[in-house]
Amino acid sequence: MTKSLAHQFAEYTCALRFEDLSRETVNEVKRRVIDSIGCALGAWNEEPCRIAREVASEFSAKHGATIIGTHHQAPPDWAAFATGCCIRYLDYNDTYLSKEPAHPSDNISAVLAVAESVGANGRAAVTAIALAYEVQCRLCDAASIRARGWDHVTYGAFSTALASAKLMKLEREKARHAVNIAGVACAAMRQARVGELSHWKGVAFANAARHGVYSALLARAGMTGPAPIFEGQMGFEKELGVSLGNVGEKFAMPFPQNPQGPASMILNTSIKYWPAEYHSQSAIEAALFLREQIGDVSQIASVNIESHDASVDIIGSEPEKWRPETRETADHSLPYITAIALIDGKVTGEQFQPARFTDPAIWKFLENVKVTRSAELSSLYPGAVANIVHVTLKDGRTLTKRVDYPLGNAKNPVSDVELERKFLHLVAPALGRDHCARILQCAWALEEQDGVHHLMKLLRMR
Repeated sequence: MTKSLAHQFAEYTCALRFEDLSRETVNEVKRRVIDSIGCALGAWNEEPCRIAREVASEFSAKHGATIIGTHHQAPPDWAAFATGCCIRYLDYNDTYLSKEPAHPSDNISAVLAVAESVGANGRAAVTAIALAYEVQCRLCDAASIRARGWDHVTYGAFSTALASAKLMKLEREKARHAVNIAGVACAAMRQARVGELSHWKGVAFANAARHGVYSALLARAGMTGPAPIFEGQMGFEKELGVSLGNVGEKFAMPFPQNPQGPASMILNTSIKYWPAEYHSQSAIEAALFLREQIGDVSQIASVNIESHDASVDIIGSEPEKWRPETRETADHSLPYITAIALIDGKVTGEQFQPARFTDPAIWKFLENVKVTRSAELSSLYPGAVANIVHVTLKDGRTLTKRVDYPLGNAKNPVSDVELERKFLHLVAPALGRDHCARILQCAWALEEQDGVHHLMKLLRMR
């Protein structure tokens, strides 16, 4: 009898060792930890992050985990939620583009929480992160769920449950039940990312991570879950209307042949260079290039952004995107992001403050910004994440710039120096450059640490 997908996930999880990971995979995991904690501390004072922290801080645990930026030990599922909100909120953490787009560094909050709660060492944490990326990215390759009304974070419950099971050293049967429990109540509605966006856009995966950790905790204690959770008569595939196809082949044992080594999908993911939804990154780069050519932005008559289907559907089609009233809508608006790059000549947190995106002059400018679908660009996606920006000037001239692989893309990666520069930009204003240097030193040596508690202690906000 063919093994169920949950069986194959559990077998892969239990078999994977740090020694199986390539040097490139281990290094990329550490880069993502640095990027994620930078994003988290940069967002630490944002309203939904504060709300999550206040709620999570009401609970304490003897064998808990640190809520990022504090010394408070909460149950690991609550710590994963509060830390996950911070990692995701600025929309500045990494991205994976496939049939279903995702932000796989969202998994890191669960790994940090569980690793600390069970006293796992740095090697175990690195392995769990690589595993979580592998599971989520492979599921994203298998099927799109957003077109059916489900959010991409749905897949995150499985990846965080398995990463947690790995850190808890669950045997295969309990790891399988962690998957079963996670899957029976993990479907998240896509409404979180359409219309006028709310705080929940930035915290939806944090909730999935909390559920994944909770599922593993229950499985560790002996709780069983319904099976087969994916292939069953009323299982995941039937209820969500998708087929996960040959995902199981990617997790067959012994490890499938992969020139990059087991659990290496992280090498195919991309780091964001600007704090905005990933499909806009190439439009930002193009707009900033054109602004240098234009000089006086008052001479702009109109803007046309040619983009691919995924970009248009997610960030370039709803009327709210032309009149953003919340930060969440602004950083998910292709017309606004492109326009503000042209007008301000930069895209930072400042461009996503209410005073900026609700400025009547900006809304007036947006009336002359158009987004059009390009069959050519759509055919290249997700290999290329292209945008073409056309700016027509009042004197009749049109300037055009196309970008296929924005800086930070897996095919155009940021250097370690650029990554550290991003980290310092986000964290140094609060903690100072000397303290940031200590955090970076600890993170770059993560696999040598006897636990993640050293790193979490360094992340306390003043």
